[in-house]
Amino acid sequence: MDYISTRGQDGPLSYQEALLNGLARDGGLYLPTSWPRFSPDDIRAMRGLSYPELAARIMAPFTTGELSQDELLVMAKEAYQTFTHGDVVPLVSLGDKLGGNLHLLELFHGPTIAFKDVAMQFLSRAFDDALKRTGRKASILGATSGDTGSAALEAFKGREAVDIFILFPEGRVSPVQQKQMTSVKAPGAFALAVGGDFDDCQHLVKSCFNDQPFRDAVNLSAVNSINWARLMPQIVYYFSAALALGAPDQKVAFSVPTGNFGNVFAGWAAAQMGLPVEKFIIASNRNDILTRFFETHAMTRETVAPSLSPSMDIQVSSNFERLLFELLDRDGAACADLMAEFAKNGQFSLPETVMAKAHETFLAYRLDDEETKAEIAICHQETGEVIDPHSAVGLGAARKARAAGLIDDEVPIIALACAHPAKFPAAVEAASGISPPLPAHLADLMDREEASLSVPADMQAIQQVMHDNRRSA
Repeated sequence: MDYISTRGQDGPLSYQEALLNGLARDGGLYLPTSWPRFSPDDIRAMRGLSYPELAARIMAPFTTGELSQDELLVMAKEAYQTFTHGDVVPLVSLGDKLGGNLHLLELFHGPTIAFKDVAMQFLSRAFDDALKRTGRKASILGATSGDTGSAALEAFKGREAVDIFILFPEGRVSPVQQKQMTSVKAPGAFALAVGGDFDDCQHLVKSCFNDQPFRDAVNLSAVNSINWARLMPQIVYYFSAALALGAPDQKVAFSVPTGNFGNVFAGWAAAQMGLPVEKFIIASNRNDILTRFFETHAMTRETVAPSLSPSMDIQVSSNFERLLFELLDRDGAACADLMAEFAKNGQFSLPETVMAKAHETFLAYRLDDEETKAEIAICHQETGEVIDPHSAVGLGAARKARAAGLIDDEVPIIALACAHPAKFPAAVEAASGISPPLPAHLADLMDREEASLSVPADMQAIQQVMHDNRRSA
């Protein structure tokens, strides 16, 4: 399988090259040259597979000629041994409550109790394999609105061939999220507190990647969802959840708490691979750039507003570029022009003919903080389930879609539960009266010593910190 850039000036190149490059050299994002397709019989044959077996089967077409399904299985088994639930990503039925035929897909049973672990634990093994094969070392630079950073630092800490630097917006992540990052003490692992918001952090990462001499000097790579290999393992849990409810003989819908668009794009990729999906529901908080886009057909950047669901406090959804490329019939030049317009003016719009394709697949809803708290409360009252604010946004959007009659009652809606409620205890307790405890392996988290570096939102400052602290040569 070969990979090309959404901006048309990089590739085709191999899976391994796409993995280690992270961001394309023309500023775009890598995608496979074509989507592998599973037939209904292929999908039926996946029933009964263990989660690691399913992961290897789903990801194998993306590594054809480089990694075998058996090699992927070894990595997947190692990655998912770190999870505390035997099903890795269990599906919980909410029964007839809250509108009927609703389900929660619990993605938070990994080491840092957030959905990012599903991809990051696999990705660290993929990096190890690729770096060993090439004899290289890498410097990883990433940005986080909360969960990516802790999952990445946990997965990559102490690995001999990798130094990892994670930028997070100082004062704009939850105390638990910050502690998970700043309490990591291992060679080559650094949490960097940046004055600014997540979009500033993300811009700094992209700027460093676009500085080609620096990129080459430190062997820069990425673990954010700008890296295609970060999305590959996320495709798997869409298949897992749908299979549990009868796919391919039963269509399903997914409601996805959405900030950077990577998670929901992984679901869209699953649909391109043959998974029968009725709709994807994009669930936004008050930072509703995506919902506004589907309402107005204009992508317009606004100021990031802090919310109860900080991992979604984003106004520049980087992964949307991948969907844009597909909506434009893979016209890299047209995609590059629109992204340049957005970078210059903070907005772009799409014609009705293009948006019609998007509306066939996507619905979009927003929940503000008051609605989020109400969703946490009613979910606990009606089902006994305690959910975090991000999961509440997803569940609330699912219920709005159901109430609007836009998804048939016979179609199950799977709301992605992206984080353990204990990551956001203050918001959960205020809404439900329940103070969710941390899992046993994190019980002492808030007592751990912290170590982080504060840096300004300046590219040269970030680069200097990396030069001063990297071990990789």
